[in-house]
Parts: sequence; structure tokens; C-alpha cells
Amino acid sequence: MFELCILDALTTLTGKEVSLMLPLYKKILVTTDFTPNSDNAFRHAVMLARQNNSEIHLLHVIQQVDSSMRSYLTSVMGESRLEEFERDNIQKATEELKRELDQFAQRELTDYPDDLARFAGARVVTGHPVVKILETADELEADVIVMGTHGKGPLEHTFLGSVTEKVLRKCRRPVFVIPLQP
Repeated sequence: MFELCILDALTTLTGKEVSLMLPLYKKILVTTDFTPNSDNAFRHAVMLARQNNSEIHLLHVIQQVDSSMRSYLTSVMGESRLEEFERDNIQKATEELKRELDQFAQRELTDYPDDLARFAGARVVTGHPVVKILETADELEADVIVMGTHGKGPLEHTFLGSVTEKVLRKCRRPVFVIPLQP
């Protein structure tokens, strides 16, 4: 998953030389839902990328319509018409959202050409957010995932959970969670 770099010649209090294994992150996956805290998570990822000379990959997941809503829409529109509507509009939405993500990165990093060079691009995918985040991290061989939180209250977490919490539970690579700014 992630490389380790060795820091040689660290001296302990006893004067003995030691080697310390520290993670070296080469590919960083940043998730976004277009909220201000996602923007903040991106900024944290940029700082992490500077320290590690890493690539930054930006990901947005368009959540699929749940089955009960899909059943209702099918009954109103008909199956073939709904499929055509989804195919046409999902493609347009995906292209537009990707364009917005690329523009966001350009705007954020315009004064920092070295950081802009580390930006490897944006992806927009459709599906279950947790599954798609984990799949994309695997596809990219990302060393770390950076995500923001929404600070929902305990009631929402009890019934809904959060994407961040589920990614933390299921992921086998480091996940950096950026809390809401006060």
C-alpha cells in the first residue's frame, strides 16, 4: 500500500543510532461533496502532498437513487423512459461536475504551480459512496484517503451513519478525517 522511508542516524537519548520507518504517501485520494469542509479537506491534502511530493486525486460520488424512489419513478415514467432519462442526465451531470472539480483545483492552486502540477485530476462516479470511494482508492493504489466530516448530531449517526464513518470502518489504508471548522 504505502511506501516506508527510512530516516537514518537518529540519535536516542542514549546516543545509539536508530532507524525509524515513516510512511511516504505517493498518491492521495481526496473525496468531495462540494461542501466548504470538503474544500478544507482538499487544502489539507495539498499540504500533505507538498510534504510527500504526492499526486492528488479528487473524487466525487453521485449517489444512486434508492430503490423505493426508483420504483415510484418507474411507475410514473415507465422503465424505458426512466433509463433513457438517467443515461442522458447522469452523463451530463458527470461531465459538468468533473469540469467544476477541475476548475476548483485550478482556482485553489493557481498561485501555487508546484501544487497544481501534483493535481492528477478529478473523477466523478455514480454509485454507493462508500463502495465507490474504496474501489477508487484500490484502482488508484492510493496510499491515503482524505475526507471531511459534516458534524451531524448523534440522532443522524444512529439512523443513517455517515460515509466517513463507514469508510473508516471498512478501509485498509490510512484515512485522514478533517473536522468541521468552528
